[in-house]
Amino acid sequence: MDHAFSFLFLSLYFSSLLHPTVARGGEQRSKPSDYIDKVYSGSVRQLFEENQSETRLDIARGYMTNSDLEKAVKAFGRRCSNISRIYSIGKSVKGVPLWVMEISDRPGEEEAEPAFKFIGNVHGDEPVGRELLLLLANWLCDNYMRDPLATLIIENVHLHILPSMNPDGFSLRRRGNANNIDLNRDFPDQFFPLNDDVGMRQPETRAIMRWLKEIRFTASASLHGGALVANYPWDGTLDKRKDYYACPDDETFRFMASVYSRSHNNMSLSKEFPGGITNGAFWYPIYGGMQDWNYIHGGCFELTLEISDNKWPNANELPTLWEFNKMSMLNLVASLVKTGVHGKIFSSDCGRPLPASIAIKGINYTVEAGSAFADYHRLLAPGEKYEVMATLPGYKSKTTCISLEEKAMTLDFVLDPEVRPKGNLLQSVCDCSCDGKSKHELVEFFGRTYLEIFLVLIVILAFLCFLLKRRVLFNHLKHRQSVGPKRSGVV
Repeated sequence: MDHAFSFLFLSLYFSSLLHPTVARGGEQRSKPSDYIDKVYSGSVRQLFEENQSETRLDIARGYMTNSDLEKAVKAFGRRCSNISRIYSIGKSVKGVPLWVMEISDRPGEEEAEPAFKFIGNVHGDEPVGRELLLLLANWLCDNYMRDPLATLIIENVHLHILPSMNPDGFSLRRRGNANNIDLNRDFPDQFFPLNDDVGMRQPETRAIMRWLKEIRFTASASLHGGALVANYPWDGTLDKRKDYYACPDDETFRFMASVYSRSHNNMSLSKEFPGGITNGAFWYPIYGGMQDWNYIHGGCFELTLEISDNKWPNANELPTLWEFNKMSMLNLVASLVKTGVHGKIFSSDCGRPLPASIAIKGINYTVEAGSAFADYHRLLAPGEKYEVMATLPGYKSKTTCISLEEKAMTLDFVLDPEVRPKGNLLQSVCDCSCDGKSKHELVEFFGRTYLEIFLVLIVILAFLCFLLKRRVLFNHLKHRQSVGPKRSGVV
């Protein structure tokens, strides 16, 4: 009887130390003082079964410290200086720099290429991402000009990697930052007036928001832990109910999430999440999340990737987690140039690039072309027909229908200026302004006949100039460098 009572007491004691893991930003249910004892769940799947019963006092053993991470980032920058640039987007609450590795064949230069960003360690107690992102950067460096996928990414994408958004939370072994704020609840929300006070946002959050103003990212992904699934918008609902709530680009996001899931070793085999993907609101709603904010305010298609069932696995599992996620990360970045519609927008009267907007019929979301090269990169799910329209105030809109297959498509637009009112021919040709008095003096000087001849000559010269620039424009389009077996078109 005594033995039975002792067994029951020990069972209840050890069961009290275990709690289910909540991923993607569930509420922290333990106090910081007893967090280390409760970080592992008794219900989650493990990569190494023999470690489940092991008592782990130092959960960070084998992981890079913040100092180690900074040294590793700078060492990468020195070793791979030909394809990388190291910069900081700000500092944490405790003053730790938020280091970024940019990887490209022309780092730091603005090009007509899509940009992708990876963000790791959003939650301090989910450190797998920071380790895997360093491995990803070094793999790309080691395999440039050796592996076709590495070469494709480096030569056609500007990849930006932020290994740790929350270095303070990592050092404290807790979810929130140094102010104990969940950074994935600290962004402005589309449904509720959360975080509208700029001064109340955390420095890490403000750094991300400034980053998106400086760089026009096409897509993004943040790496989390506690589950195994690719999560996509929307993350919340208007009535706070758990329900599937699709964003305008739901099909595109499902495709992107499936690219990651299908490339993973076992994510797509999930019994909890069909296909290894989920709509965030259907899983459980959150508000103030980074994912929705990126899509709404940054023009950036972001996924939330849960890459490890265990939030803080033993460090000896990291090589396995890297192998499981490597192709998923690579294929997701490569999808920016392997699929979708890409192109530039020009003016027909002078051939200059136009920062126009690209809209898709039936999808309430527009993509802006860049101001420098007027390049746009519109992610779309393949295997569908789309009606693509380019618009810019002062120019006639143009629309064309495309059938998007598995490969990317290049589609350039040449927009015509809106016709100016009659009687303003001289002004439209030479773009000068003359008041009434100067016009009268001009007529007096030349006489009516000479003025007509002068106008005809101006029109002829303008027409010849138009033909010359048109020829230059189409020669430029003809010799554009294409990526892979793309289809091309000009509208």
